[in-house]
Amino acid sequence: MIAAPDFWSNQEATQKIMQERKKLEAAIEQDRQLAALASDIETLIELGGEGEDVAADLEREIGKLRKLTEQLETEMLLSGENDHRSAILTIHPGAGGTESQDWAEMLLRMYLRWAERNGFEAVVTDRQEGEGAGIKSATVEINGENAYGLLQSEIGVHRLVRISPFDANARRHTSFASVFVIPQIDDDIQIEIRPEDLRVDVFRASGAGGQHVNRTESAVRFTHIPTGIVVTCQNERSQHKNRASALKQLKARLYEYEMEKRRAEERKLEESKADINFGSQIRSYVLAPYRLVKDLRTKLAIGDVDRVLDGDIDDLIHAYLVWKKTGKTFGDAKDDESE
Repeated sequence: MIAAPDFWSNQEATQKIMQERKKLEAAIEQDRQLAALASDIETLIELGGEGEDVAADLEREIGKLRKLTEQLETEMLLSGENDHRSAILTIHPGAGGTESQDWAEMLLRMYLRWAERNGFEAVVTDRQEGEGAGIKSATVEINGENAYGLLQSEIGVHRLVRISPFDANARRHTSFASVFVIPQIDDDIQIEIRPEDLRVDVFRASGAGGQHVNRTESAVRFTHIPTGIVVTCQNERSQHKNRASALKQLKARLYEYEMEKRRAEERKLEESKADINFGSQIRSYVLAPYRLVKDLRTKLAIGDVDRVLDGDIDDLIHAYLVWKKTGKTFGDAKDDESE
């Protein structure tokens, strides 16, 4: 089919076919890896039976197999209508000024590192710098298969406890930031935006970007008057490109808005937009007096906080998807293993 003379004439159809091909190639590669690991483990067990010391090698290969099967299980758990889509992720600090703004920037870095680790394309389309440190808000497009389904686990309030680097007396502080994720929508889903319902503002971009960004009105803000939804894009030098990106985000926001109205109970929008303060968090990150990340829904606790903040959140995502599907927490799983 790809060799056909007219294959590349329809870009939209071509893109869908190539995406499907990529998914199939990934599935074939996973099957190959499973078969190879199973064969290696079988060989090691045979060598162990003959008296060879293979304990370390066997433990390593079983660890690889466990990680791969968890990855496959995670993909199987993504069955929602929009789980396969790319995502738009937004971060806002809670009350607390510089402390919370710095925490919001730490979360932004965590998600950018996660995207990089997992082969997603991440584009920061809007970033509002904080006063002195951190960010007041940030919006990121995370492009790739299943990005939205995976990142649903991050919707909610994230709590940080640490010795403040901004406190001269080195006291312990608690900071909050909220994360919200919506699916990007394809062009084939029609979202009507009437010109009279849209207010468009252009302005000079803030922050880094050179003289061109700071001297021209390239940044774009769309306000959808009936819903009050506002999107901003200022990462491109071209106002045209910023308009296109902002329009894509607005369509995604409006699509999610309609889905929320239709399936309010299922999606629990109000729960995901809880107050950004103590008592409403989904996850705690403690750096002092001890070091621990704990998800309050799944009960999964991870002691290597640095690894998590560096973007290794796959275990937390997997635990959330299992909990969402089965209601089983990490504590329940431990109890099952002990029986």
